[in-house]
Amino acid sequence: MNAALLLEHYARIADAPDAIARLRRFVLDLAVRGKLVEQDAGDEPASELLKRIAAEKARLVRAGEARKPKAISDLAGPPYTLPDNWRWSQIAEIGIINPRVDADDNALASFVPMPLISAEYGVPNGHEPRPWGQIKKGYTHFAEGDVGLAKITPCFENGKSTVFANLTGGMGSGTTELHVVRPLFVDPAYILVFWKCPFFIENGIPRMTGTAGQKRVPTDYFANSPFPLPPLAEQHRIVAKVDELMALCDQLEAARVSREAARDTFTLSTLAKLNTPDPETFAPDARFALANLAPLTTRPDQIKQLRQTILNLAVRGKLVEQDAGDEPASVLLGRLGVEAIPERVDDANLKLPNGWKWVQVDDCFIVSGGMQKTPARAPKQNAFPYLGVGNVYRGRLDLVNVKEFELVAGELERFRLECGDILVVEGNGSASEIGRCAVWGGEIENCVHQNHIIRCRPKDMTLTPYAVLYLNSPDGMNEMTRLAITSAGLFSLSVGKIRKIPIPLPPLAEQHRIVAKVDELMALCDQLEASLTTGEQTRSRLLEAVLHHTLEPA
Repeated sequence: MNAALLLEHYARIADAPDAIARLRRFVLDLAVRGKLVEQDAGDEPASELLKRIAAEKARLVRAGEARKPKAISDLAGPPYTLPDNWRWSQIAEIGIINPRVDADDNALASFVPMPLISAEYGVPNGHEPRPWGQIKKGYTHFAEGDVGLAKITPCFENGKSTVFANLTGGMGSGTTELHVVRPLFVDPAYILVFWKCPFFIENGIPRMTGTAGQKRVPTDYFANSPFPLPPLAEQHRIVAKVDELMALCDQLEAARVSREAARDTFTLSTLAKLNTPDPETFAPDARFALANLAPLTTRPDQIKQLRQTILNLAVRGKLVEQDAGDEPASVLLGRLGVEAIPERVDDANLKLPNGWKWVQVDDCFIVSGGMQKTPARAPKQNAFPYLGVGNVYRGRLDLVNVKEFELVAGELERFRLECGDILVVEGNGSASEIGRCAVWGGEIENCVHQNHIIRCRPKDMTLTPYAVLYLNSPDGMNEMTRLAITSAGLFSLSVGKIRKIPIPLPPLAEQHRIVAKVDELMALCDQLEASLTTGEQTRSRLLEAVLHHTLEPA
């Protein structure tokens, strides 16, 4: 492998989805296909190695040190092409399957439960010293240098396997959910490379037997499936190269973690300066953030944070400039015939700019509940579109699946939605989903809504765009969560609670500017999300190409 070439390109592909994990899997896959290190014509061929293994196995049987092995079934067609001096073999052919250990009951040995066997390559097994007499019955036996494979789901799928090492007294026992082999003239670490490679695991999964949650890899797959056997000298070279490349992966992973931590710190620090602004530095802080949106948002969760920050700034009067010539909010409230509520002093961040006023939802909207679903409905002869909780999301409607419901006299007039209505989800027990809001734009004629959607009909249509923006902002969501919590710890709003939600109301002209600016910045966030998706796809394709070019023998 040309490691220098990989490092040269890695900066371009490091943020590809699962880049390091895919690199590790690719290394293992190349290793067992004879494509990771060069072959050496001077190596003893695998065919000769198999003869030596057979002779040693016969010797052990004659000496009573091993049971007579079962006949090995012939292999079907080879799964893929091997180098000339390799041979297809089977685990049952190259070692002793499930060997037993004999020792004095008082001798110290190692006990290895499943949690002490790692799924990661290169992580040694843990162990617990115990007297052999306590662990010799009812457990799987093994000795130093044996190789164990987890056979139960999900341990097998996750790649749990190990070369048993550092065992107390050189022997041990452990979980019964293991297949074990004692290799003869085969590098145990090479067997481990094969067992952790995608080819072996992916082909083993469909062969697992048993019920859901208790599926196991059968002995036949473990012992008799095709095993690619290189010459012994090449096995050692493969293991050394895999160890080298896995160490390189560790370095790349550490660099990626450090890089992401630095980016996260940069993003959190920048957004924190906007969410809890310093009046003396806010203007340059905001200009800096808006000028660096791309480097601030390299992951979808960071774009979500950015959207929340934009909404925070908008409803606190910090997203657009105030205009002293704007008609103040008090004039708008006068036209609606309502009075402002006292200014809130519990949060310094909620101090209103000049010209703004605090109002309650009930001052500007007519709040009402929806239609009850009852069993006393006639067959559907007078059905109308019926909006449910599943149709209302934060800031948008999903109208792909709108059900119909039978209405009785007066229900259409009472529960029909009108353009400009704000729809608020009453609750589902989740703090994050409580009070999600969207605006009805008249998309479906004669559509009604269920009782778990609360309708806020504006007294003035111009109020809807800014009001729904506030309700979906972090401040609005926090206020609804505070009002919604119940004595049982669940979250549920009601018509009465929604009526009491306070809204910081800007002058009408400023409302228009705020909504326009939020729309502009949210469109930019949409573009950033799209570019992240495109970038991930590009990096994934580049990753595959770079891996193929750089991981082949130099």
